[in-house]
Amino acid sequence: MKFGLASPNSDYGVEPAPMACDLEERGYDSLWLGEHSNIPVSRETAPPGGGELRQGYWHIRDLFVSLAAAATVTTKLQLVTGVCLVLEHEVLDLAKSVATLDQLSGGRLKLGVGVGWNREEFENVSRVPWPKRYDAMRQTVEAMRKVWGNEGPVDYDGEWVKFAPCLSYPKTVKPSGPPILMGCQGPTGLKHVVDYADEWCPRDARFEDLEIGMRSFRAAVSAAGRDPGTIPLSMFCFSRPTAEMVERYAELGVDRMVLCAPDTPERHRSFLDRYQTLVDQFSRGG
Repeated sequence: MKFGLASPNSDYGVEPAPMACDLEERGYDSLWLGEHSNIPVSRETAPPGGGELRQGYWHIRDLFVSLAAAATVTTKLQLVTGVCLVLEHEVLDLAKSVATLDQLSGGRLKLGVGVGWNREEFENVSRVPWPKRYDAMRQTVEAMRKVWGNEGPVDYDGEWVKFAPCLSYPKTVKPSGPPILMGCQGPTGLKHVVDYADEWCPRDARFEDLEIGMRSFRAAVSAAGRDPGTIPLSMFCFSRPTAEMVERYAELGVDRMVLCAPDTPERHRSFLDRYQTLVDQFSRGG
């Protein structure tokens, strides 16, 4: 089992460079950082899990700058956008940021993509109607893959993504671009995972529900003509992980557990110390 760490990356928390060094030394294989370009004052959209929105949401650092800082002090650690809200970026600018980070890190970038949960945040920065966000995300990923994979002029003419023939460098280490990760689990989102994602990132739930979800996922992938065994699974673990959980997830075919860290330096250190035995037991040397 591989272990990743998802950090809140708040501006009052641990900085990404020392965090990345610590994770690489401790046997983690990946650092996962998310993003929010803005947090509207209104609360029309309820936060995930309900309740009050955590302070870290509006104190989050820039995603690509933070991962670049992590890249400069590590050699093996995978750098994961978990997730990049692709529709909150201009597509050619995003394609260049991704390619630059991928090139400078030696191909260690994994691009997790999503449409986000906060409708007001989305509408502050995107002209795409909320019901069309998944279609626009598909076009965005398709357009970026076209940019990364072509040496000559490239253009794109979609309903939500359009640009005239142009040249864009640098290119990603692989012409196909970094692996595209997606955590969508609803019927619409899962269809997009099946259609064009390279990895799936569900979140933890009761084992019974996970077994049902895994069967549905693999059946959908097979029905689409893809081999489920070629799509790695990274499980976001919001609950407290145990050795039994790791073993059960491994039996279900999960390749990586992504632990969700707290946002203050003091709690972050104690969190890593608490689960170090688990990481040592299941990841080192295997």
